[in-house]
Amino acid sequence: MAAVKTCIVIPACNEEGRLGVVLDAIRAQGIGADVIVVDDGSHDATRGEALARGATVLSHPFNLGYGSALHTGYLYARRHGYDRVVQMDADGQHDPVSIPDLLRALDAGADVVIGSRYRHPDPPATTLTRRLGSRFFAWIVTAWTGVPITDPTSGFQGLSRSALQEVAKDGFPEDYPDADVIIAHHLAGLRLAEVPVRMHPRLGGVSMHRGGRIAFYAYKMLLTLCLLRVRRRAPFRRGSEIPVPHAP
Repeated sequence: MAAVKTCIVIPACNEEGRLGVVLDAIRAQGIGADVIVVDDGSHDATRGEALARGATVLSHPFNLGYGSALHTGYLYARRHGYDRVVQMDADGQHDPVSIPDLLRALDAGADVVIGSRYRHPDPPATTLTRRLGSRFFAWIVTAWTGVPITDPTSGFQGLSRSALQEVAKDGFPEDYPDADVIIAHHLAGLRLAEVPVRMHPRLGGVSMHRGGRIAFYAYKMLLTLCLLRVRRRAPFRRGSEIPVPHAP
């Protein structure tokens, strides 16, 4: 039986000094996964830090946004025939010690595994605004999918081969791929699951959910959710998908 081919996709923008710590912690888990770092237009030594630790680095010439960086990683993973993907952040929030928990849930039959900080017995501190917003969108996702979801904004996730095929398609959000993507997975017939994961406060840098961006995030997410049922693929993209390599 062929080994399951796994990669870890990490979007990174100006994460020098933090990315290296994350990559060292991933290596310490000994899970045998390839690491793909998507350098989203960094102006510091992020790229060099990743290369020095043996990661494959995909570089954007300028910053395209978190969702676009993820999509680049998905396209690479699909083109190279990976069976499953773990996505995580480069800033130290997502503890690699929880990666095996995501992989076990995929092995148990889930297509999309969301790592929830709120199911962990020692969740990190969050602002009241972010916690209330997360609960609101968690309620929407749970009601829509029928699967109890507590952390819809979590970027710490595991994806099966079937899920990878969905997210590699045209139309993946370029900025905030959160509740709308989870519901889109459900509408595509994918099996959802959520597991507790360990998360920490950021080692540094700034969050994309901050200040006035919180209001824009709420507006954009609600608008996207309202349009999910009527959204269609761009007709000029038909036939342009990357073919999925067959497993040996």
